[in-house]
Amino acid sequence: MEAAAWETRVSREAIEVETGRAPQAAIIWLHGLGADGHDFEPLVPQFVQPADPALRFVFPNAPMRPVTLNGGYAMRAWYDIVALDRRTAEDAAGIRASQSIITSLVRRENERGIRTARIVLAGFSQGGAMALYAGTRYPERLAGIMGLSCYQLLAESLAAERSAANQSTPVFLAHGSQDPVVAPALGLAACRQLQGLSYAVEWHEYSMPHSVIPQEVVDIAAWLRRVLA
Repeated sequence: MEAAAWETRVSREAIEVETGRAPQAAIIWLHGLGADGHDFEPLVPQFVQPADPALRFVFPNAPMRPVTLNGGYAMRAWYDIVALDRRTAEDAAGIRASQSIITSLVRRENERGIRTARIVLAGFSQGGAMALYAGTRYPERLAGIMGLSCYQLLAESLAAERSAANQSTPVFLAHGSQDPVVAPALGLAACRQLQGLSYAVEWHEYSMPHSVIPQEVVDIAAWLRRVLA
């Protein structure tokens, strides 16, 4: 893959990186709380190899909104958070509004010639939680669903709301064993719930905090290559 073939576009809505001409697959990657679409952009070269088909990475920006957990300070967030536990009420309206944003992003890729079956929904932390939520409920089969250092949103509604279209879609979950932000137990609970519903989950645990490490990047690249083969 020649560097000259790469193209990066930046807009208010998203940062897009194409690793070659006329990509036929896309990865929609959602950032974490308070970050933006540039957060994972620098890692793109580590996810591809010269012989790989061209990919389009789409890194959207979450809306600005007050976040209760952070004292009501406005920042980029896919939904409001009161507390990171399984006892506090969740922002169902915000979650579903961001689900609509994700649906629009998938449909935009469809309009540009990329089939849903060639699209991966991915994300880190809050973005990973949204990828799991929207991906398991999406009405058309996706290529894969990836959640990094995240948790399950509105877990009690998953069994009733999940779409049969993505029952067999590969799911990649990864978490740090020393994560002080999203407790490892929350990531493991998401994994076990999905496994209990017969999803094909690939679970990875790393000795790291709330972050991404080189071995995880290697594992992500290998998984992307498999699901987009």
